[in-house]
Amino acid sequence: MLIKCSICGKHAATGNKISHSHKASKRRFHVNLQKIRIKLAGKTAKRYVCTKCIRSEAIQKA
Repeated sequence: MLIKCSICGKHAATGNKISHSHKASKRRFHVNLQKIRIKLAGKTAKRYVCTKCIRSEAIQKA
């Protein structure tokens, strides 16, 4: 299941974990998502929002 920010659409990215011997193995870079109550079109709803959107005041908390 892909959980992403409901405001900016940011989601987990994939890449490689590089060991000391430079052997690569797959890993995921997770986004710092918080489930908060926000106002959408005059109604309140619980949504997943990244902390960057919360700090930049792109949303209005309920």
